[in-house]
Amino acid sequence: MKFLRWLRVLPFIMLLALMMPTAHAASGDASAAEQQAQQTPYATLADMLENEQTRQQLIDQLRQLATSRTENAADQPAVAEEQPVQSREASESESEVMSLPRQVASVTQSFAENVGSMVTGAIAAIGALGSDSAAASGPAFDTGAFLSALLEFALVVVGTVVAFFIFRRLAGPLFARAGHWVQRDDGPSYLLKRVIAIVLSLLVDIVVIVLACVAGYAIGLFGAGDQGSIATRQSLFINAFAIIEIVKALIRMVFAARYEGLRPFAMSADVARYWNTRLALLVGFVGYGLMVAVPIINNIVSSALGQFAGLVIMVVTWCYALSVILSNRRDLHDRLLESASHASLGFFAVLQRILAKTWHLLAIAYFTVLLVMSQVQPEQALPYISRATVQTLLAFAVGGIVSALLTRLIGQRVALPQNMSSRLPLLEKRLNAYVPNALKVIRVILLIIVALVVLDAWRVFDLTGWLASEAGIGTVAMIVHVSIILLIAALIWVTLASVIEHRLSPDTGNGEPSARERTLLSLFRNAIAIAIVTLTVMIVLSQIGINIGPLIAGAGVLGLAIGFGAQKLVQDVITGVFIQLENAMNTGDVVTAGGVVGTAERLTIRSVGIRDLSGTYHVVPFSSVDVVSNYMRDFANHVGEYGIAYRENVDYAIEQLHKAFEALKADETVAPNILDEMTVPGVVALADSSVNIRIVIKCAPGTQWGVGRAFNKLVKEHFDAAGIEIPFPHTTLYFGQDKNGDAPPANIHMIENHDVLEGQASAAGQTPGGGRTPAAGAGSDRRKEGDGDHERLPDSDEVDDSTGGDR
Repeated sequence: MKFLRWLRVLPFIMLLALMMPTAHAASGDASAAEQQAQQTPYATLADMLENEQTRQQLIDQLRQLATSRTENAADQPAVAEEQPVQSREASESESEVMSLPRQVASVTQSFAENVGSMVTGAIAAIGALGSDSAAASGPAFDTGAFLSALLEFALVVVGTVVAFFIFRRLAGPLFARAGHWVQRDDGPSYLLKRVIAIVLSLLVDIVVIVLACVAGYAIGLFGAGDQGSIATRQSLFINAFAIIEIVKALIRMVFAARYEGLRPFAMSADVARYWNTRLALLVGFVGYGLMVAVPIINNIVSSALGQFAGLVIMVVTWCYALSVILSNRRDLHDRLLESASHASLGFFAVLQRILAKTWHLLAIAYFTVLLVMSQVQPEQALPYISRATVQTLLAFAVGGIVSALLTRLIGQRVALPQNMSSRLPLLEKRLNAYVPNALKVIRVILLIIVALVVLDAWRVFDLTGWLASEAGIGTVAMIVHVSIILLIAALIWVTLASVIEHRLSPDTGNGEPSARERTLLSLFRNAIAIAIVTLTVMIVLSQIGINIGPLIAGAGVLGLAIGFGAQKLVQDVITGVFIQLENAMNTGDVVTAGGVVGTAERLTIRSVGIRDLSGTYHVVPFSSVDVVSNYMRDFANHVGEYGIAYRENVDYAIEQLHKAFEALKADETVAPNILDEMTVPGVVALADSSVNIRIVIKCAPGTQWGVGRAFNKLVKEHFDAAGIEIPFPHTTLYFGQDKNGDAPPANIHMIENHDVLEGQASAAGQTPGGGRTPAAGAGSDRRKEGDGDHERLPDSDEVDDSTGGDR
């Protein structure tokens, strides 16, 4: 039962423990027992509960608290009515404070007030140093102790600095050797060696700083003051020395004034030495002033004088930085413009031009903010600015080194072995087009990352929080997925295109590909390119959050509309597909398509480009091609028909044709194109003026025209040698006849001989008796074809033998 009673009281005890601070603040006349209960531990509280007197006091106190809360509840509505007005005023004041002009005004006012108070406090502290009140209020100044402490401090400072320079001198050959090791190589691994040498040199520099700090601590512990202990001032200096020298080591890593091989950026030794000296002096002055001198003044003299010393240090730093910035404004402007003219991307060129015009404004704004914030919020501002500055410098340094590495890789061409280049002639060109573009994209991504890191350093953008958020994770995943998709698409295209080029190359083991293979593989390569580009675009759009369902549906509707509105185009494509599948023509074939005869120079899925004998280039759509005549398939025939006069012997003429063919086979330039013996089908026509004999010569495709021209020449030579007449068209002139069937004599005027023969007649140089006249004129007798009779020409005026007309 006693346990149950205590269990009932326990919630009230816990409530009392939670309400103690509130009750103490609300009740101004709290009893001593209440204060003791508020400050006592739990064990004491348990002892109080065991005692009936103290327990009763606690119960009374709980009742008083309940009564006071009841009285306060009566006034609560009035407070509730006033609360919205107060909350509105608080929200209005908060929004007013959060506005940018209000913040600038507040910071400016705080800076002016702090500077005024610092100056006033410093003057008062300096005036109170020699006054009697200062001597009376504090202990007497011990000159001996001060000199002893100063000597110990100086010993630690000198020992640390001397140790640092000794270790730097010992590490100097390592730096020189690393620089020479980088400069000896100018091959593809040059930049990688430079990065490795720079990182190792930085690590060696940091090791030297650590060893110097160890030496300083050793001197402070065992060489100055009490053995085994070190003063605060000495430890303060060594810590400041480590931080400041590490920052200087980073500066030395960027500029490397003494070692050109360890310099990550292209600059002259004078420029590197100038900036290394100025920045190191600035860092040392600010660091040792704020981290060593100001704390010592605060500890020994007064905090007011220490704050004034910090203000003087920052003002001097701001003036010095301003002079350096303005004196180098034009020089750095020109250097940035020169670098922009050699930029690999237009984006970087524009960025560098903007930076060339605004870099001095950014630098002045940085040092101005550093000066103001160091005086307004010294506890929070200096660590924040220091961390942001170091993070910014590291981001720019790492980004610059990686960018330089990428720039060197972009400038180098990919060189393939000779045997691979001969088998894959376009692979090297394709790689030299893809790799630089990919590296340029990586440089843009790198620039974005550096910008985000810099914004995160200055708390403009919370990079860590964004990366941990759902949006950041989704964005990073999207970029990774898109990169993988593009990489896979590029690899698939390069692989398939290389296989096709390997098959098309005559230097491969399969030899020269056929015309059909060249055509089909070229079309297949174009189809693969279209398919890969389409699928890649669709997948990338789906990865970046675009719903491709409507796009696919819209493409289907658009394709249907195009199919109805462009039936001719569809017919072109379908006909072209079947023409290629049936191997009707290939590139280089002599064809007849759409009424055009010529060489097929270009084949697509829609049309064929034909160049005719006159050199005119025709584009023939496949929809207009009903019949394709290919003169280049398997073999060709030269079909010739040769006419002889009716009086000639046909067998003798065929014998001369065979002799001409034997002479043709003896020609070394024509003989390789002849595939079989000549065949003579025989007499194919008894024409009006000739007996036609046909021959057929089987030859290689595309050579039938050359073989025919050579054979025609030989036939003419053999027929002339054998006296075989090759007929040509004749003209018969008829002058009429009388009723008795007699023709009147024709008066012939021989222009060549200038004499006139009366009553003479000739027919093609023949007299009526069958003899030949000395000269044949147009007025001679003509033998009617198919008739052996002769007619006498009637008398007429003079006849021109060259025109056959009357004069």
